[in-house]
Amino acid sequence: MKPLYVIGADFGTDSVRCILVDTADGRILAQEVVYYPRWKAGLFCDTSRNMYRQHPSDYIESFAECVKGMLSKAKSAEPSVASRVAGISFDTTASTPVLTDSDGTPLALLDRHASNPDAMFMLWKDHTAMAEADRINVIAAGWDVDYTRYCGGKYSCEWVWAKMLHALRSSPELAEDACSWIEHCDWMAAVLSGDTRPEHVVRSRCAAGHKAMWHESWGGLPSWEFLEAVDPLLAIFKGHLYDRTATSDTLAGTLCGEWAARLGLAEGIAIGVGAIDCHFGAVGAGITQGALVKVMGTSTCDVAVASYEDVGNRVVKGICGQVDGSVLPGYVGMEAGQAAFGDVYAWFSRLLEWPLASSGSGGGFMRDNIIPSLADEAEKLPVTVDDMVALDWFNGRRTPDSDQRVKAKITGLSMSCTAPHLFKALVEATAFGSRAINERFTEEGVAIGDVIAVGGISRKSRYVMQTMADVLGVPIKVSGCGQACALGAAMFASVVAGIHPDIRHAQDAMGQDFVAEYIPDAARHEIFDVLYGKYRSLAAGM
Repeated sequence: MKPLYVIGADFGTDSVRCILVDTADGRILAQEVVYYPRWKAGLFCDTSRNMYRQHPSDYIESFAECVKGMLSKAKSAEPSVASRVAGISFDTTASTPVLTDSDGTPLALLDRHASNPDAMFMLWKDHTAMAEADRINVIAAGWDVDYTRYCGGKYSCEWVWAKMLHALRSSPELAEDACSWIEHCDWMAAVLSGDTRPEHVVRSRCAAGHKAMWHESWGGLPSWEFLEAVDPLLAIFKGHLYDRTATSDTLAGTLCGEWAARLGLAEGIAIGVGAIDCHFGAVGAGITQGALVKVMGTSTCDVAVASYEDVGNRVVKGICGQVDGSVLPGYVGMEAGQAAFGDVYAWFSRLLEWPLASSGSGGGFMRDNIIPSLADEAEKLPVTVDDMVALDWFNGRRTPDSDQRVKAKITGLSMSCTAPHLFKALVEATAFGSRAINERFTEEGVAIGDVIAVGGISRKSRYVMQTMADVLGVPIKVSGCGQACALGAAMFASVVAGIHPDIRHAQDAMGQDFVAEYIPDAARHEIFDVLYGKYRSLAAGM
């Protein structure tokens, strides 16, 4: 019997990654990464305002190039590989939504709005909608239905309703064409299926539940009375959104002829319902009940699952939502995370690079080695109760207890402080932020036994990972898959294509082993307990 393959597509902050996977054993036949050209050029963003926008053309052009490049690599070893691809599934950052017209076309693809950032996808880390999030929380606090109950008790400016309202307020001219909105993961599935009309799109339970206040108990999205109380502008969307959602083991559609020709694949192959990248990453890493998966990149996303019996009517305060089936169908999925993780280290690296950048000199090798060199030296430093302590809130606080207005802080600086000392404090701050998340889960009755790490940092930095284990006081296993998010997407693609009966069987067949395990040092953990107490005191004083 000929092997069957699936494609897992992972849309990250900077690029799209595609992998071609054998559904029998999880073997990756080929992979490709393509960077978004407009984003790479720095277009449509303003870091001083935390405004991060991405043009829809970046997504579709880069995806097409990525798939064709990946298939080209695979064909060199197996010429007929394209004909054996049975399905595709997507994960994307979230909440990354865009306003659309009545045909489901993102407004930035209309000539009259082509250069308007408010007509583009608003990236997950865009914080321009703080006022709109505040308004949602004020109305929610006095409403008879608590629409924030299942998203941690507070709505975030990183999420869809706040962002779409901000776009309409900031650019009133968009209201003439705006009819609906769509999350990036839903749009990709709709585009490849050939039908983007808002009323026809199958919507992701994962994105809707965690970012749009969707919940079955109140009939879907918040009531129109609530939304219009937030702002009458939201009435634009009435009749053009959705009440029902689907988990990612559901077929969203099949590959249309146009995209089959464009990608070099067979028309009619299965397209799965998409999800948030870190949720698919957790699946690709082998998440089970009792395990916490940390997807570690520019930010972190911490994902756990629990049975309906264990959760009952309880809700975990201050996280990014708990949603039925958002990670594993048949379980309640829970998401938390840090708004900045690798971004903190990158910020410090940019500070040290400034003389090179300002002089216009080269120094590429030097830039590439700043963080590895800092880590090597920081690892040699002793850990003492008198060390510097920093807060990791460089991009606000995502969880526990969302607040994008809080700022980072560093205390204990002296003339003896060196760059490695400061880097050490920043790494420990990110680990302390992770510990705060773990503690919130356990305080709320969600048991955390194993910790599994995925993402570039988990595979590249022994120092960061050992510090994390020492601070948390638990072992951390590192997933063997360098593309865990894309692998999770591929696993779901195998289910919607009918190859595996459910996601558990797909995980068993296609999962990969762990490549490392970090065991906490008891003596260092005891010292970190003291430093973590200082971190908590510093946080309480903000």
